[in-house]
Amino acid sequence: MSSVAASPADSAANAAVRTVVHKFGGTSVADAERYRHVAQLLLARDETVQVTVVSAMKGVTDALIGLAKAAAAADPAWDERWHELRARHRGAAVALLGEHSGLTIEWLDARFERLREILAALAVIGELPQEVLDRVQGLGEVFSAHLLGHHLQALGEDADILDARDVLVVNHGELGVDVDWKSSAAKLALWRESHPAQRLVVTGFVARDRKGNITTLGRNGSDFSGAIFAALFAADELHIWTDVDGVLSADPRVVPEAVQLDALSYDEACELAYFGAKVVHPQTMSPAIERGLPIIIRNTFHPDHPGTRITADSSSGGPIKGLTLSADLAVLNVEGTGLIGVPGTAERVFSALRNAHVSVVMISQGSSEHSICCVVKQAEAEFARDALTQAFSHELAAGQVQRVQLTRGVSVLAAVGDGMAGQPGVAARLFESLGRAQVNILAIAQGSSERNISVAIEACDATKALRAAHAGFWLSPQTFSVGVIGPGNVGAALLEQLYASEAALLARAKLDLRLRAVASRNRMVLDQRGMHGNWKAAFDSAALPNDLDLFTEHLLSARLPHTLIIDCSGSAEVADRYAGWLAAGIHVVTPNKQAGSGPLARYQAIREAAASTGARFRYEATVGAGLPVITTLRDLVDTGDDVTAIAGIFSGTLAWLFNKYDGSVPFSELVTQARGMGYTEPDPRDDLSGVDVARKLVILAREAGYELSLEDVAVESLVPAALQGASVDDFMARLHEVDASFAQRLADARARGNVLRYVAQFKPGQQPSVGLVELPGEHAFANLRLTDNVVQFTTRRYCDNPLVVQGPGAGPEVTAAGVFADVLRVAAGEGARL
Repeated sequence: MSSVAASPADSAANAAVRTVVHKFGGTSVADAERYRHVAQLLLARDETVQVTVVSAMKGVTDALIGLAKAAAAADPAWDERWHELRARHRGAAVALLGEHSGLTIEWLDARFERLREILAALAVIGELPQEVLDRVQGLGEVFSAHLLGHHLQALGEDADILDARDVLVVNHGELGVDVDWKSSAAKLALWRESHPAQRLVVTGFVARDRKGNITTLGRNGSDFSGAIFAALFAADELHIWTDVDGVLSADPRVVPEAVQLDALSYDEACELAYFGAKVVHPQTMSPAIERGLPIIIRNTFHPDHPGTRITADSSSGGPIKGLTLSADLAVLNVEGTGLIGVPGTAERVFSALRNAHVSVVMISQGSSEHSICCVVKQAEAEFARDALTQAFSHELAAGQVQRVQLTRGVSVLAAVGDGMAGQPGVAARLFESLGRAQVNILAIAQGSSERNISVAIEACDATKALRAAHAGFWLSPQTFSVGVIGPGNVGAALLEQLYASEAALLARAKLDLRLRAVASRNRMVLDQRGMHGNWKAAFDSAALPNDLDLFTEHLLSARLPHTLIIDCSGSAEVADRYAGWLAAGIHVVTPNKQAGSGPLARYQAIREAAASTGARFRYEATVGAGLPVITTLRDLVDTGDDVTAIAGIFSGTLAWLFNKYDGSVPFSELVTQARGMGYTEPDPRDDLSGVDVARKLVILAREAGYELSLEDVAVESLVPAALQGASVDDFMARLHEVDASFAQRLADARARGNVLRYVAQFKPGQQPSVGLVELPGEHAFANLRLTDNVVQFTTRRYCDNPLVVQGPGAGPEVTAAGVFADVLRVAAGEGARL
């Protein structure tokens, strides 16, 4: 037999606790093993008076309701389902009690036979009166209490079983169930005279009304029963045992990073529960609030965990304790100039909805009084719209009310916390988080207590909104759905850097860059949970052909707060997609020069798409690899400086060639050496043509605010026309044909005291150029390290002494680092703590 020890927190508290009421839900008593576990848990606790309220076994209440409905509908299957339900309880009794199960099975059989008689009668009359349904649907708790009680008695414990129908008296009113405390207390006192045991098992959910008819406390009624009996027994604490460690900051099915809350105030718990969080039902807390009774939410399957403590006190912490979603809602909006300044409009709206038996979830009205909107359950939306249309029919006909508008497919996101009261900026942070996640807000509501901010949003955005808000209040990491295109040299280096930094970013910056897709030119791998560690193994085994539509759809399908595509390809076709991605709110980071230097119309479309959605387009590594070239230029422009000239050496390959070229070795031999050392592309003409340098110049000129195209740049190619169409091997074999001309240019430059450098130059009003130029020996570009890139900005502020950025400007590692830095800039802009 398993044993359960009391937790240290329980041991410390038990010395001061005399009476404790425990309530166990259906998952906690799902079968014989779970009953046995609950009994051991209870026996391990040192409590003077121990009252245990139980729900029905998991699924039994629904099964009983289904039985009653099937019988009333004359569905012959009800008899077979009755046999199945009886067999389940008999089996649990045998497994739990063994040789002591005889009397319990007799007791169960008698109750099930009585149930069968009721069901047979329903089949005859062909309807299901509410009083009969109440009698049937509460039997699961009665069966459950006897199973646990009989097990405790079989273990030798002095335990009594209290059928709540014998003592609990309630009345059903407009505001729910009203407990007749005086009558219930009197009946309990009388019952206790003949049942003095200090260990009691009580049926949850069921009661009687003032006429003595059997009734129930409604859904979640067993929790309410726990609170009621905690009040009747003047308990010191109420422990509600569930299948989670306590109350979480959000639904873990939507936000896996949701955190467990140590403490909540009654007010916070009520607000969260109202909007659907898995907390105690607000009705349950009413008796506790009146008596200052602590409620502790505990995990039956992890009894050592202290759980979440709910009391009258507000606990310390951030402004927001939790966030929750309510689904299947609709927004109703009454709008018209005739509403402005007219007293009683709101009263007419709510009166009409009340008469239509429509519950209002949320209310919002602007100070102009031009419109008033409310959120209702979607199932009641049609009735609500018809009721309001009827109520304002005269004003609609007269044009004083323009419309009664219904918007379906709505969810409400609620942010709850006592700490937001009086603290500026909480609403701003919520709206900022939602805005960054591209979530549109339909309506807003906040009570004067400042304990809750609720927003109505489109249901399709609900998951993304909850995750974004949860991360926005730093309750969980800022999470990005990341896809990488082009896992070549730079892409592979970036992926390794992302993996190496994963743990540190999560711990230090609460940033989760979740790699969910990698695509090359021909194939791709998609991962729902995110690739960790050996991405290459996953990619090498990828069987999916490249499909960037599916790639994009997959990244968005996770509905994470942010989506990021990193394009490490050199593809113009991929760059064609940037505008569409940015328009969809997807951030784009790239070292691909095609977008920044390609057709001007495409570039402008990309910028406009980014501006319209707030999605970020970052491309620092397109010029100078990891050097802060574009960042520096952007800072100059953003602070109001005027760029009057740009010059630079933007090719590490060409920088090396002309730093080394001193005439002692022919130019062609230097190219061969550079190719062998990996300094050039596989086809050195890609470097020698100068087009790549020209692209970088166009990118910088556009960043400075000039509408420059690649066709506007005069490019001097170092590839002879005769060799441009040759194969790579033929080109390398015949490259010596240029040696004489290069030797002559070098000699001429030296005669004038100059050096040769391949320089890009831009000056407004003059044709931009890229080519081999002579520079004085003292020029900044004449004294570089072998493969350094350098850029010189001449501006209105830096006119006499230009601003120079210099350093390594090539190589997979430094280029990947530049891309990674852009990724982190995007993350910082989305709220990561960098």
